[in-house]
Amino acid sequence: MKCAAHGLLVLALLLGLLPEAARAQTAISLDSAEALTLRRHPRLRQSDREIEEQRALRRGSFAPANPDFLFSAPTGEMWAPGVVQTIDLPNVYRRQRQVAEAGITLAERNREVSRAGVLRDTRLAYLSLQFAEAQVRQLTYQDSLFQALRVATERLFAAGEVTSLQRISTDAEARQVSVQLQQATADQRAAQRHLGLLLGQPTAALTTSTDLRRSGPELVQTGGALLSSLPAEDSAALVRSPTLAAAQQNVALSQSGISLVRARRTPALTVGYQNQAFENSALKYRFQFGVSVPIWFWTYRSQLQAATARSQAAGYQLQTQRLELSTLYQQALADTRKFSASLGYYEQTGVPQSRAIISQSQRLFRAGEISYLVLIQSLNQAFTIQNTYLTTIRDYRQALIELNYLRGE
Repeated sequence: MKCAAHGLLVLALLLGLLPEAARAQTAISLDSAEALTLRRHPRLRQSDREIEEQRALRRGSFAPANPDFLFSAPTGEMWAPGVVQTIDLPNVYRRQRQVAEAGITLAERNREVSRAGVLRDTRLAYLSLQFAEAQVRQLTYQDSLFQALRVATERLFAAGEVTSLQRISTDAEARQVSVQLQQATADQRAAQRHLGLLLGQPTAALTTSTDLRRSGPELVQTGGALLSSLPAEDSAALVRSPTLAAAQQNVALSQSGISLVRARRTPALTVGYQNQAFENSALKYRFQFGVSVPIWFWTYRSQLQAATARSQAAGYQLQTQRLELSTLYQQALADTRKFSASLGYYEQTGVPQSRAIISQSQRLFRAGEISYLVLIQSLNQAFTIQNTYLTTIRDYRQALIELNYLRGE
């Protein structure tokens, strides 16, 4: 029975260590994925057009009222054409230009918000593909091992060397791992599709250039360095947040709108050129000058009230953004610290223990010191540790991506 068990174990190990079949896939690094997304994502193209729109509006900030072309008969003898132009004081046009420039700055701030969101989505999609690939690799090894154990168990059961319980238990474990592998493969295809859509390559069979499992030791160092360098106050940590910068610029835009409404309450100049003489007069057309007086005070009062309310709403929106960003930052910071401690445990203790469990359980089984069921239980325990290790790396990276996004990194 020991010889058969030894042959079973050797076969399982050989099958588990076979290299993966070559697949026609396109390997891509995270930097390349980010660069492609920034070039092709429609959200950024939309932001570029919005900036162009605001720049075009700035060019039209000097916008006097349309001239009035009139026909009048000042002497009552004949109709004569004329023109009248109303021109605001220079302060009005200066305020209009300030509003236009504030609009351009806001559009640029919104583009930074879009850029940060696109980068976060790309990093999360890339991480999802990395995690799916690592799970497929892990479950492929488990599936090959348990399938070999199942085949060997069938032969040993037919020879009367294992019990029916051992046969059923091995078959159940093998089928369960096989289903998990199918699910992981489907998740991998979905992650490829998601990343491909962001890159503008929806049908490409993409694969990452870095094994997620091998990034664990480096992640412990980089994450620990980041946590130790973060400021204690939320306001200092979020000072470079693009979302907060956009909200602050929106306040500036609304305040410049108040200044514009106040400037428009001042009188305007009126200049005309009309026929103001008799038919036989030597000089018929003459200039005329006047002042446009803003006597409809309720109109300007309502406009000022609206602009003030808009400015106050922008201020409250800024406070809301600060509150929401602080809440999200604290949650991301707590997640980062939590997963940092978990990853440190798995790097120092969990993963080495899982490897020791696999190695020692195989050695003890070959020596006949543990039973067949204990071998399976030990392997399952080791694989659970390794799968949890992968999940911890993914969760830690997600927390770091969110933390850096909130900080404007």
